[in-house]
Amino acid sequence: MVANIRSRPSPSGALYYNKEKVDKDEAEVLLWQKMLEPFDKHGRMDIDACMDSFRPYLEANRRTTNTVFHVLLNPSPEDKLTGEQLRETAKEYMERMGYGDQPYIVFKHNDISREHLHLVSLRVDEQGRKLPHDFEARRSMEILRDLERKYGLHPSVKGQGLTDREGLRKVNYSEGNVKQQISSVARSCLRNYKCSSYGEFRTLLELLNVSVEERTGTVDGRDYAGVIYGAMTDDGYGIGTPFKSSRIGKDVGYKALQKYYERSKSALKQDGTLDRLRQTVKDAMSPDNTREEFRQLLKADGIDVVFRINPVGRIYGATFIDHNAGIVANGSLLGKEFSANVFNELYPAPKQAQQVAEQHVEQKHEVQNHAANPISGIVDTVLDLADTRAYEEQQRQMQQRRKKRRHRS
Repeated sequence: MVANIRSRPSPSGALYYNKEKVDKDEAEVLLWQKMLEPFDKHGRMDIDACMDSFRPYLEANRRTTNTVFHVLLNPSPEDKLTGEQLRETAKEYMERMGYGDQPYIVFKHNDISREHLHLVSLRVDEQGRKLPHDFEARRSMEILRDLERKYGLHPSVKGQGLTDREGLRKVNYSEGNVKQQISSVARSCLRNYKCSSYGEFRTLLELLNVSVEERTGTVDGRDYAGVIYGAMTDDGYGIGTPFKSSRIGKDVGYKALQKYYERSKSALKQDGTLDRLRQTVKDAMSPDNTREEFRQLLKADGIDVVFRINPVGRIYGATFIDHNAGIVANGSLLGKEFSANVFNELYPAPKQAQQVAEQHVEQKHEVQNHAANPISGIVDTVLDLADTRAYEEQQRQMQQRRKKRRHRS
């Protein structure tokens, strides 16, 4: 089970969002506490009644800006819980998070492949004082682990954000038929995701244990461009021998990828396309979280974040993969507030870790340079061979021309 905790200035936005889902029969009110009945005389959800329940707390508020405590609780897709089990889980979670005496309402959503809960409450008590929120994300995860053990639920698993779309399954080299596995992953990613650049496409594939390298160059005045695919381990190292895209098909080759990037770029420029992703990432950003807690919060919304980190632990890039919307976007594409510098200030590496890394950075580089079979080394070898063959062909043609000249003379 994963929780995504959000904060907002007013509860009206969260209430209207859930009401819209209820009106579309994509959600239902599961329970409410210390609130007026949230339905009108026609049985429809009543936003005014909910706001009337929250209003005394909001009016007593002293100086808290973000007064809303809005949580998304996502059980594992493997867990099939009854309504009563979901109620008990939500009640215990709110009690242990310190919101047991607060007014709150719980919605059960079924608008995606798995049921999940939205819990809406307030961060201020009846006297207008803000409830304690120290280490909120960490406490939330500890409570969820306890609830998983108590109710026999499946624990959240790294990589669970990947959807069940056809072909989207991590490549497993030990299973064999690697070319077919890579072909299936690459084509499924091209069908289901929008990547506006090579870097974003590479990040997406690496999440699925597939490496991709684009190489361009010039030999004897002639331009060449190609793509190399290969398998990777879960640790990010290459395994086996990479191969040219031509062994799969033109649809995953260099020219096809350039057209795909342009189509994706145009689609992502459409108004509102990136709004949900921006807002979800913004809601999860908090100085009270660690990097890992930030990842878990986004994962609850079906979003993977991949940080690029230098040897001393500094973040120099971030890519967000929204599996629900099929969008892969670097932080720079979302806006300045999602840049690498912002995340590095928000989630800096521990000072002790930085000092150790700086002391051993040269040694670390040396180990990396001699590491067994990193994918970039194999790709360089393959492409060097290609360059060598091109050069040899060039020399052969020049030699033939010399022979013809001598023969004519």
